[in-house]
Amino acid sequence: MTEQDSGAGLAAPSGVAAGIRDAVFRGEYVPGQRLVEVELCDAFQASRSAVRGALQQLATEGLVEVQRNRGARVRRVSRDEAIEITEVRRMVEGLIAAKAAERATGEQVADLREVITAMRRAVRQHDALGYSELNARLHAMVRQIAGHATAAAIIERLRGQVVRHQFRLALLPGRPARSLAQHEKIVEAVASGDPAAAESAMHEHLDDVLNALQRMDDTDGRAAAAAPAPVPQAVDQGA
Repeated sequence: MTEQDSGAGLAAPSGVAAGIRDAVFRGEYVPGQRLVEVELCDAFQASRSAVRGALQQLATEGLVEVQRNRGARVRRVSRDEAIEITEVRRMVEGLIAAKAAERATGEQVADLREVITAMRRAVRQHDALGYSELNARLHAMVRQIAGHATAAAIIERLRGQVVRHQFRLALLPGRPARSLAQHEKIVEAVASGDPAAAESAMHEHLDDVLNALQRMDDTDGRAAAAAPAPVPQAVDQGA
């Protein structure tokens, strides 16, 4: 539900921005799609000024591009830019995993393991889309457990820009099963209260994501036939 503009009964810019952002995450708005102000006003029960404010906010985040006299569109992110974003995510999510290992309660660990169980079921059932949703849920839970507001804000700002590439990765043959083993390792490190192991496991996972992105064709997401490209020097190889 969107935040309401006090006195007017209409959604405020921050609420509209949150609604558009969530729609992009869910794939309801796709890269290159035009965002029509009058349609957004109807969808989010907002004024034109609130919608324009929301679009400007999302443009600042890099999720939307606003062109003079041409309106707004969901911004297309190239594979090379997605790689750069994932390199930043690698560092920040490593910190988040370490903090989660320091702070996780027994109940929170049990919740993480429940998601891992659901992820295993999705892999067995070859449910790539369901697995992708569970993957996102697990990362969100780790962020919540970590309780690091600044790091979480950085990830929230970045993740919408690469959601299409993450979706394409999830559809690669064998990708969910490979990813599952990495997420199991992250959860067990968090459960054991070992920050260094949790950070290392998260780095290993995102190193593998980087390798997969580097092998992916920039137009249709097919893996290239060549051998895997090396991870950039700034990124340590996973075990």
